Amino acid sequence: MDHSRVPVLEALEEFRRRGDIAYGPPGHKQGRGTDPRVADVLGIDVFRSDVLSLNGLDDRRQSQGVLSQAQELMADAVGAEQAFFSTCGSSLSVRTAMLSVAGPGEKLLLSRNAHKAVIAAVIINGVEPIWVHPKFDGERHLAHPPEPDDVRRRLQEHPDAKGMLLITPTDWGTCADVAGVAEACHAVDVPLIVDEAWGAHLPFHPGLPPWGMYAGADLVVTSVHKMGGAVEQSSVFHLQYDRVAPEVLKQREDLLGTTSASSLVYASLDGWRRQMVEQGHDLLDGAIVRAKRVRELADSLPGLRVMGQEVVDEGFAASFDPLKIVIDVRELGVSGMQAAEWLRANCHIDVGGSDTCRISASITYADDDITEKRLTDALRTLTERADEMEKLPEVRLPQPGALELEQAMRPRDAFFATVEHVAAEQAVGRIAAETISPYPPGVPVVAPGEVITAEVLDYLRSGVEHGFLISDAADTTVKTLRVVARD
Repeated sequence: MDHSRVPVLEALEEFRRRGDIAYGPPGHKQGRGTDPRVADVLGIDVFRSDVLSLNGLDDRRQSQGVLSQAQELMADAVGAEQAFFSTCGSSLSVRTAMLSVAGPGEKLLLSRNAHKAVIAAVIINGVEPIWVHPKFDGERHLAHPPEPDDVRRRLQEHPDAKGMLLITPTDWGTCADVAGVAEACHAVDVPLIVDEAWGAHLPFHPGLPPWGMYAGADLVVTSVHKMGGAVEQSSVFHLQYDRVAPEVLKQREDLLGTTSASSLVYASLDGWRRQMVEQGHDLLDGAIVRAKRVRELADSLPGLRVMGQEVVDEGFAASFDPLKIVIDVRELGVSGMQAAEWLRANCHIDVGGSDTCRISASITYADDDITEKRLTDALRTLTERADEMEKLPEVRLPQPGALELEQAMRPRDAFFATVEHVAAEQAVGRIAAETISPYPPGVPVVAPGEVITAEVLDYLRSGVEHGFLISDAADTTVKTLRVVARD
């Protein structure tokens, strides 16, 4: 296929060349009505390029097939049979993918280290989750993806399961053996969905972890805004084989997706695909070399420990993304959250993620010598001035097994059950009716339907005292909890 073509961008360019005046949405009329004060910040071209797909980029009959052409090019670029663009972010795309495989009351295997968006999908879709617990790294206090044998065992225990959702790479860059998990699923003829939100760049360089489509996944969801070059909310479904029918996927997406899709998302997805096909290998080559330099510099600084190949050698992950710089800061006597806030306030460096133990920074093809130096200088300054930070209450980290809570009710049933709010001390042994997720990274510690334990509650309460943000709990201080009412 001719990957120099960019159907959405070309249609947008033609729309602007013609000088069409639209008498439908958006109401700003391609920037004619935009407040100049807004345009000064956002740029007037954002509004000039904000065009409806129908009667804008294409006519009512979609005679040019602008979007379908762009999606065909994307599929060809990444080795998928079909690709579908979504403008609602991968949070919604994952929900759609799950609903395409399992319906209300049906079983679906899920990695328990899933983002809160997956738990939300379980509640909305009404599926019965069969949790596949991650491989827990006690020393790093880190959850890595489950192994193929874990998936195979759960499929044997639940032969009526409709498929598996695997999260890889994790927020911290560790990756599953996707090929092994795909083999386990296909042995019983069920599909593997891969939530590869952090992996849009993987198809374009052999030095990166295996790409889900190449490793045999049936359906892969990517967030191109995370490690790629599209604007926020840019998501793509990648599909192959016949275990997930494309018409089913499209209909389920139509249930949840917007009818006012953004041309900005479509155009940036289209342009990024062309860039990656034409220049991706060289651009990612440069990023990998740059990340290696940052990694080596950070690892040489006192008090910092950079996670790397050893996490694979120790058997915790099948591979890791070298562009994700994950740095343990505990030896500095601070938490990752403290380090992240200090770097933002004092060095104007915003790291990608942080938790009790670590911070992470993503290096992409967009970084250059200036951004590399700003990051390494900031890390050096952090090590020199960490002792200036306020000593906060210690977070009482639970033992690995304590995070595997008993599932006493289906999440949907618990979420919509009659509930009551009880003091935290009285919540032990009760069934949660809410999701409780320290954010970031947004992986729920407690999901609806799980039995609350004293150890997990102690972890959450001590985390709040330290500075955890728990935005999805009814009481963000976790002094009270929302639980299923007793008869």
